Amino acid sequence: MAVGIIGYGAHIPRRRIKVEEIAKVWGADAPSYKRGLELREKSVPGLDEDTITLSVEAARNALLRAGIDAREIGCIYVGSESHPYAVKPSGATVAEAIGATPDCHCADFEFACKAGSEGMFVAHGLVKAGLVKYGMGIGADTSQGAPGDALEYSAAAGAAAFIMGSDEERLLATIDETHSFMTDTPDFWRREHQYYPMHGGRFTGEPAYFRTVTGAVKAILEKSNLQPADFKYAVFHQPNGKFPVRVGKMLGFQREQIDTGRLVPTLGNTYSGSSPLGLTAVLDVADPGDRVLMCSYGSGAGSDAFILTVKERIREARDRAPQTRWLLDENIRYVEYGEYAKLRRKIRLAE
Repeated sequence: MAVGIIGYGAHIPRRRIKVEEIAKVWGADAPSYKRGLELREKSVPGLDEDTITLSVEAARNALLRAGIDAREIGCIYVGSESHPYAVKPSGATVAEAIGATPDCHCADFEFACKAGSEGMFVAHGLVKAGLVKYGMGIGADTSQGAPGDALEYSAAAGAAAFIMGSDEERLLATIDETHSFMTDTPDFWRREHQYYPMHGGRFTGEPAYFRTVTGAVKAILEKSNLQPADFKYAVFHQPNGKFPVRVGKMLGFQREQIDTGRLVPTLGNTYSGSSPLGLTAVLDVADPGDRVLMCSYGSGAGSDAFILTVKERIREARDRAPQTRWLLDENIRYVEYGEYAKLRRKIRLAE
């Protein structure tokens, strides 16, 4: 039985702030940040945009592409490190908003930036096991970076939702193989009651991100007996513009395989939504038969890797909802730092 994606959707806030605008406030050198991060701007959530609202919009777009009744969804998992409530599931509100209640299993996941791929992994597994007809996994965040910290230039907001199923006539892409890789590598953390996360600087690179992503990808390639050249597209977690390109090169992937799903230069790092959003951008343009690799990364540290093959139905489904590049490049409004700080401060006070 083939199991895979029958619907997918993305949502990105309209507001953006440029690196120059942030650097100007802190007296920093904008060109050096732009070169160092390979990032020009990032998305900014509004007062009415949090992990739940972003997830609802992405889920609705996924339903449009799937063409199913939301009441047939047997599980919904929202992965995020910025859930609005410490005690109240984001997924329950999402399920209610899209009409999937009450006969639905729900849970919120946290694993830094790979919480979204966790939801996808579990939803796929439950469909494959025959426990649910359809399952939804969502990655969404309104990520935080302390004022003046390097993270402030990249921490962004966005969401991606995927509906898993096994209906041959509904499949947009099969999931042919999965693999997870995890170690206790504390490169990034946020304790209870702390608003902004801490990070280990350079330690977040070689011992954490690169070791984990290469470990997951090498393992899944070995399991599937495939090589980098067998893939049309590769999507990696995008904490900045350089890391996904560098890790792809380390693994033997070419720049043209990576760039379609590399959204970070104008989106920023959407944390749990990062690699899932990259996958939505790839599905928006992929042709039937194209093979896709996606590998997430979450600090702490772990990666979920997926191998997918695009199906014929992608041609008729992709235009049923807004495409990711349109959300990213066309539907935008720039803000100055004062408005940005006001939005983030009010959200902090509300929480």
